[in-house]
Amino acid sequence: MGIPKHDFPDEEIKKWINHISLICLSEEFQSLKKELETIYLQANMKNVQLVAFQDALYAFLNQGKDEKAQTVHA
Repeated sequence: MGIPKHDFPDEEIKKWINHISLICLSEEFQSLKKELETIYLQANMKNVQLVAFQDALYAFLNQGKDEKAQTVHA
């Protein structure tokens, strides 16, 4: 798969890697991931662990966007 080619400076990439790492190691992320795994298992989904991880990460990454949008519209 590899790393997608973008014209991002190394510092920007390092910032995102750090941000994602902190999210993935947080208790809140781990809790959401486990909750999603349970739901997905009950729904007989395939690739439960992978999909739960992806969905939890997506939720956390978009959480910041939602908070910014709320302050802009407030």
